[in-house]
Amino acid sequence: MSARFGPAGNSASFARAGFKETVAAPRWLADMGLNAYEYQCGRGVRIGTETARKIGERARAHGIALSLHAPYFINLSSEESERMEKNAGYVLASCRAAQDLGADRVVVHCGGMGKLTRTRAMENSIRGVRELLERVEDAGYGSIRLCLETMGKVRQMGTAEEVMQLVALDERLLPCIDFGHLNARTQGGMCTREQVAALFDLMENTIGLERARQFHSHFSHIEYGKSGEIRHLTFADTIYGPDFTPVAQEAAARGYEPRFICESAGTQAEDARTMKQIFEQTEKEG
Repeated sequence: MSARFGPAGNSASFARAGFKETVAAPRWLADMGLNAYEYQCGRGVRIGTETARKIGERARAHGIALSLHAPYFINLSSEESERMEKNAGYVLASCRAAQDLGADRVVVHCGGMGKLTRTRAMENSIRGVRELLERVEDAGYGSIRLCLETMGKVRQMGTAEEVMQLVALDERLLPCIDFGHLNARTQGGMCTREQVAALFDLMENTIGLERARQFHSHFSHIEYGKSGEIRHLTFADTIYGPDFTPVAQEAAARGYEPRFICESAGTQAEDARTMKQIFEQTEKEG
């Protein structure tokens, strides 16, 4: 199995086990049978080079693939020069930290629309992504893949179609498919294997099979209302979903090798292990 599984940040059980620093996470995750980890910089990039390198060394020793989540403050659709400059700063700081970690992927939010029309916001996002790629390349971080994330609120940019249109701009980009977000913004429209298959068809038809096979992913059950996402839940939720089984079935059938990062609320490592078990069972069943 080439698909990878791991948590976004540390589960509550990590602290309960007596661990205080993320340097201990790679071995802890490997002991759980996991092989991926996403370092969280959503509130800002505060990790120092020395700490990042220590985490990276441990991750390599234990076979943990690393990614990093860039700050939530990024808004690709903005047309304000000050905001665009801040976007670049956040992404470059994230890439610096990712390079120190040895992480090969940085996840970036699309951001909200504000008072813009969806068409205007997309035009701005296209320009914003191209400018970010140029800045990232000029800074020497060209080997790091930026993963643009599907978003959970209706008034945010980041439908599956919008993310695929943006990712199609450059080979260095990958989609970060957040199944919980898509399920929330479509009011339960990511629950069946047919719906997952339609999403994967969109990926393949937009960016080709090779990039589609290695897509990045966030997964969690998410409570939603008429405006979309409300809050992340755990796999104990049986009301909102979505269910991981259809995703596993369709990804395994197509021979995909994605990296699944679980964003459950406090049980992300445990739920990531459940996802890995489901995927492995699916592969055995053919």
